[in-house]
Amino acid sequence: MNIKDIKAWIITEGMIGTQNQCLGVAEALGITPIVKQVSLHQPWKTLTPWLGFEQSFTFTEPLTPPWPDLLIASGRKAVAASRYIKKKSGGKTFTVQIQDPKCSSKNFDLVAVPHHDTLRGANVVVNHGAPNRITSTTLETARSEFEIQFSVLPSPRIAVLIGGNSRTHKLTPDIMLNLVSQLKVLNGHLMITASRRTGDENLKILQDGLRDTNTFIWDGTGKNPYHAMLAWADHILVTADSVSMISDAATTGKPVHIIPLEGHSPRFDRFHAHMQKIGAARPFNGNLQNWSYEPLNDAKMVADAIEQAMQKRYG
Repeated sequence: MNIKDIKAWIITEGMIGTQNQCLGVAEALGITPIVKQVSLHQPWKTLTPWLGFEQSFTFTEPLTPPWPDLLIASGRKAVAASRYIKKKSGGKTFTVQIQDPKCSSKNFDLVAVPHHDTLRGANVVVNHGAPNRITSTTLETARSEFEIQFSVLPSPRIAVLIGGNSRTHKLTPDIMLNLVSQLKVLNGHLMITASRRTGDENLKILQDGLRDTNTFIWDGTGKNPYHAMLAWADHILVTADSVSMISDAATTGKPVHIIPLEGHSPRFDRFHAHMQKIGAARPFNGNLQNWSYEPLNDAKMVADAIEQAMQKRYG
């Protein structure tokens, strides 16, 4: 079996984050998948993924043959699609679920979960964080695209990736004020991006506090410089609320400093502890440190597991 010749689908609920995790794995396999988004009728919409017994009328848009050789799926609603396709294909479609499906891993041929999730099993591959689409080529391309903006900033260049309020964490104005005071005295030049979750009040504190400094703050217009900031940075600071941003940063192999926020959860605590254990990240205490580690490549880790399992089954 030549993995690059297989027909593959990606199925998600349409959330960009989960879709990009699947695409990162597909790209690491060297394949170009068909991307589909699913939604469900009741009662599967409410009870998935625990109900089971998927039928053609489970889905708001039909899933029809010819079935793919490989299905990479992620998200709660995609569980129903994965089980349905596995059944209708007579088990010929190799089904992969990215992230914990919250049901038995036996429903799939392979499940890939981050280390901080507790699911384990014979067909479960455990990666470090969140798979992504970041490669050396991605970073080099982004670096070139933003050379005019970022090459004028002398080293060290410090990328600051700011999230915000979530179910588990809170970015308060006091935390933002403290962060601004820490950023202002760093020996380096700042490249900052914030998210929608940062909030207008926090964003204003950031902009006002760093107004008279040599700082680049993306204002949301033009091409997103996110990958370019990762490429140009010597250090990366990331707020504690985002598994994906911390994983992205650790894919570069550069020092990742985690900015503490208010709140926590056992799952995030495990994630932060694992990132520190493998040497990818350290807590940010106002000072920059230099260290090295093996860059994360979770997409390739999962892709290799898929290829090995499919070769073993299909030859």
